[in-house]
Amino acid sequence: MDFIAAYLKLSEREFEEKIEQAFEILKKCTLCPRNCHVDRTSGKKGVCRVLDKPYVSSWGPHFGEELPLVGRYGSGTIFFGFCNLACVYCQNWTISHLGEGDEISYEELANIMISLQNSGCHNINLVTPTHQVPQIIKSIYIASKQGLKLPIVYNSGGYESIETLRILDGIIDIYMPDFKYADKTLAEKYSKVKNYPDVAKQTLKEMHRQVGDLVINEQGIALRGLLVRHLVLPNNIAGTEEVVKFIAEEISKNTYINIMDQYRPCWQANDYPEINRRITRKEFEDAINIALKYGLTRIDCLIYSKRHYFWF
Repeated sequence: MDFIAAYLKLSEREFEEKIEQAFEILKKCTLCPRNCHVDRTSGKKGVCRVLDKPYVSSWGPHFGEELPLVGRYGSGTIFFGFCNLACVYCQNWTISHLGEGDEISYEELANIMISLQNSGCHNINLVTPTHQVPQIIKSIYIASKQGLKLPIVYNSGGYESIETLRILDGIIDIYMPDFKYADKTLAEKYSKVKNYPDVAKQTLKEMHRQVGDLVINEQGIALRGLLVRHLVLPNNIAGTEEVVKFIAEEISKNTYINIMDQYRPCWQANDYPEINRRITRKEFEDAINIALKYGLTRIDCLIYSKRHYFWF
């Protein structure tokens, strides 16, 4: 199967226009639905606490992602510092809350992408990219001039602006959003954002419109499409049934979904007794059975560190 990354199909003018549109948003920032309206190009910071240069924590081949991303040589992950969410149980809290990392130049970020490609990675996996979209687009443009040709994975929390996603149309090959909650009150309690379920639903629809269902080549490597993650939380706080029902009925029963069991109390979770424990095996099995009930056919899940795939 021949593959050409989406961004390589853009003309130089189209790419430059997208960069210009994205950076214009930074002047009164509405990159995400928080709509902070601060001018990040003149030293002002919003909730995400990042200005107009890339802010990166770490990078390297990652072998703990979904198998179609990992393949043999790993997913080329770049962890971006800070986040547009504020999850009280975040497992990467030193990065997302404390801002572990450094501001770098666009050229340096482009060089990181090229180095990951040179190391054999199957894709460039942008982890928590939402609040740094302009910086990322510009760096991909620079890297494309240096020979970057890998698919780009947009690995996000699912709290996205449709305007920003439309700028990304034609740049991103694989969208990998979370769908964290079905209840907006619980989303605000645990991730400090408003209207999360409605935003996530519109996010998934727009992402699927752009890239469709996940396409995997003969070698088992993902090339293009939508991959959804859903983390099972204690006491059904994530609202799994409503989440998978929406995906099955309004996105596609052929959606590739990773139902995850790896929740553990981190960061400030001990302040919330109802989430201050691991999930039980029954809670996880119930989540899988609910997905099957609604006819989802491509389920990737972790069961206490053993990966299982259900293909029907």
